[in-house]
Amino acid sequence: MNFIHSYLTSCGVGERAAAFVTALTGVLLIMLLSTIAGVLCARFLLRWIKHLIKRSRSDVDDLLVEFKVLDKFFLLVPVFVFYLMSTHLLDAQETLSRFLAHLSGVCMIAVMVIALDATLDMVLVLFNRFKIAVAFPVKSFVQVVKVIIYLIGAILIIATLVGKTPVYILSGMGALTAVLMLVFKDAILGFVAGIQLTKNDMVRIGDWIEMPKYGADGDVIDLALTTVKVCNFDKTVTSVPTYALISDSFKNWRPMSESGGRRIKRALYLDMNSVCFCDEEMLQRFSRIQYITEYIERKKQEITRYNDELKVDPASLANGRRMTNLGVLRAYMEAYLRNNPRINHEMITMVRQLEPTPQGVPVEVYCFSADKIWVNYEGIQADIFDHFIAVVQEFDLRLFQNPTGSDFLRVLKI
Repeated sequence: MNFIHSYLTSCGVGERAAAFVTALTGVLLIMLLSTIAGVLCARFLLRWIKHLIKRSRSDVDDLLVEFKVLDKFFLLVPVFVFYLMSTHLLDAQETLSRFLAHLSGVCMIAVMVIALDATLDMVLVLFNRFKIAVAFPVKSFVQVVKVIIYLIGAILIIATLVGKTPVYILSGMGALTAVLMLVFKDAILGFVAGIQLTKNDMVRIGDWIEMPKYGADGDVIDLALTTVKVCNFDKTVTSVPTYALISDSFKNWRPMSESGGRRIKRALYLDMNSVCFCDEEMLQRFSRIQYITEYIERKKQEITRYNDELKVDPASLANGRRMTNLGVLRAYMEAYLRNNPRINHEMITMVRQLEPTPQGVPVEVYCFSADKIWVNYEGIQADIFDHFIAVVQEFDLRLFQNPTGSDFLRVLKI
């Protein structure tokens, strides 16, 4: 640079013009050298490393290529060359040399931040390959680390531009604390919520959750710092604030999927006017039903013994104990469930009568299907109630339903 400056002045060029041309030449030379360094690294060294990665049997190092981690780190080479040349070639132009050094320093910090961001993305994908990632989602924590890296990068860039230490910049940020708290409110709340969700194992990726307040009813597909994405069963996606999973209530169906069965809880409503005591003809007819043959014989002996001991007068049906068609139906329904191979018999299985309503007497089935897959579960439940609805009339009972147009036509005999 001194030679160029001396040559220009010897040729009669003015001092200011010679200094300008010398500085411009130095800048162009620095840019040329840094470009050459970057091209050499990209064309030869980086390409050679990628070739070795493709030939390796492991697929872990392939993530370095997929997320362009090496490409971003190798951007430091031309920036570093630019920094070295600006401090050596332009030492005579102190102001310009300082400016270019600060500029290259800012670029170096920015490249490092971008490269670390890509590295964290790669680490997250690598971690998600392990089974532990289902129980401990770390995406929110990775995003927090990214926020910290970007904050540190911003502080270092500001400190480099103003020529002060980072401590000086941090000491002046006290007044901005309230603003930062407001700006990063969602991120802070999401981070706290993420810790609680992970520590208490409240939700995992793949869990089926229900949150009616936000219209969420489906599988969790993403746990991020500020939002949780739920893929609903109609294939829409609902974004729920992460902190809402802590502040509001939601239903998680994971314990059901991890248990031995899926609950069936549904009732048939019977017309109360069709409930009656069983006479001998009815009992003989019911005893031909295989599931309850033994039950009816045992119950008849039990009732007969009870009535004989108390010397019950059989003249009135209200005296003593008698079987009803509704009680026999309940016994049949329970026997049918206990003989159904698609019901988990290690869990609660019962048929109970609920409080009568204006729609009739509810007889509720409460059991658990052995198959927890939604489609199969619905099929099992439908098959059971198809049978029960059809078999009710075999016990001289009627199901309740509101009258339809055909009912009115039949009454009016139209």
